[in-house]
Amino acid sequence: MTLKILILSRIAGSYSTQRLKEACVKRGHSARVLNTLNFSLLVEPGAPQLYYRDRLLSRYDAAIPRIGASVSAHGTAVVRQLEQMGVFTLNSAQAIGTSRDKLRTLQILGRHDIGFPSTAFVRDRDSVREAIAKVGGPPVILKLTEGSQGAGVILADNTKAAEAILETLLLARQSVVVQKFVSESSGSDLRALVVGGRVVAAMRRRAAPDEFRSNVHRGGRTERVRLDPELERIAVSATQILGLRVAGVDLIESDDGPLVLEVNSSPGLEGIESATGVDVASEIVEHLEEQLQFPELDLRQRLTVAPDHGLVELVAGPGSALAGRTLRELELEARGIAVLSVTRGVAAHPNPSPQFSLLAGDRLLCFGPRESLRGLLGVR
Repeated sequence: MTLKILILSRIAGSYSTQRLKEACVKRGHSARVLNTLNFSLLVEPGAPQLYYRDRLLSRYDAAIPRIGASVSAHGTAVVRQLEQMGVFTLNSAQAIGTSRDKLRTLQILGRHDIGFPSTAFVRDRDSVREAIAKVGGPPVILKLTEGSQGAGVILADNTKAAEAILETLLLARQSVVVQKFVSESSGSDLRALVVGGRVVAAMRRRAAPDEFRSNVHRGGRTERVRLDPELERIAVSATQILGLRVAGVDLIESDDGPLVLEVNSSPGLEGIESATGVDVASEIVEHLEEQLQFPELDLRQRLTVAPDHGLVELVAGPGSALAGRTLRELELEARGIAVLSVTRGVAAHPNPSPQFSLLAGDRLLCFGPRESLRGLLGVR
């Protein structure tokens, strides 16, 4: 299958963009890099159109968005227009927009079993002291809600410094979060590159001398690592919760366990490919191929067609009526309930058989009539 692939990127000559283009060509596809800022849109009922430098864009099979912080609004609008035109996009506009907003990302992850440093959102100078106290006191990290490669991330050693920095940022109409500084991480973090629900490469980054940010673009040193199952589970879960197919997940190891710092929908490839030797670009293109050959079912469409049906995730907690029983014993088929998958640790078991025996901690993704699902929630 030969595909016509569009790569959205402001910098055609960047390492990541070039590697993605090379991987597309290597796998027999045609690929073109176009600057996201040169697109214009025409929105009409039933006939969305996209123009590049005032010329109607030709038909593409798929798009790989590389949307940075400086073009988030326009970039996501272009990606959304491609989606409306029926072009498969590797990461959706909604997922990109969510992940670009650090505060929104943490708000969503906070609803799940994903740890991250205590974070406060401030809009005025008078609330800084209270925000710093709430996250554990100085030193603290100040972050712009949108930023990448360590830009807009500042370490404030004391409250007065934090107030002065924040006042400057607020005058520039920037949205800022105040975050606990995890000193035990010692300027080191982990970057996991997740593609299609699995970690394909991981590296440890160590900050340069006199620098607390470990980003490669800030002089950080890198080394290949193999993540333990819990770290891998967190990286994959954070990516899936945000609806991303491809992402770079930054984590730190703290006294309270692994914590997520950021989920990047357009991760740089140079540092991780150099550190690990993994051809991440080819992994990404291969996943794109798989998605076009075997497209994932959009459950939102099915729920629209069957409004009396729903989708729930059940957890077989220790001592629950689910643990220790097979799916057949739960008599789900008779209730019209389909178990789409069972997740055990980092392993997913799609379409499990009726003989599948549940263990404590298993997570079941179930689809069926809402009344039956409500009954299942109270199974005895």
